[in-house]
Amino acid sequence: MTNVKKENLPTKICATCGKPFTWRKKWEKVWDEVKYCSERCRREKSGKEGGGA
Repeated sequence: MTNVKKENLPTKICATCGKPFTWRKKWEKVWDEVKYCSERCRREKSGKEGGGA
C-alpha cells in the first residue's frame, strides 16, 4: 500500500468500542484478522463479552 493517501486507506469498525479505525502499516500482513482499534480494546474484549470481572 505504498503512496496511498490517508483518506483512501481501508477502514474497519472496532469490535469493542464501535469506533472506526484505519489501516496501519504494522497490520499490513494481518489486516483481515484485525478486529480491535487498540491494545486497550483488545484487552477489554473479554470483560464486555463475558459479562464478568
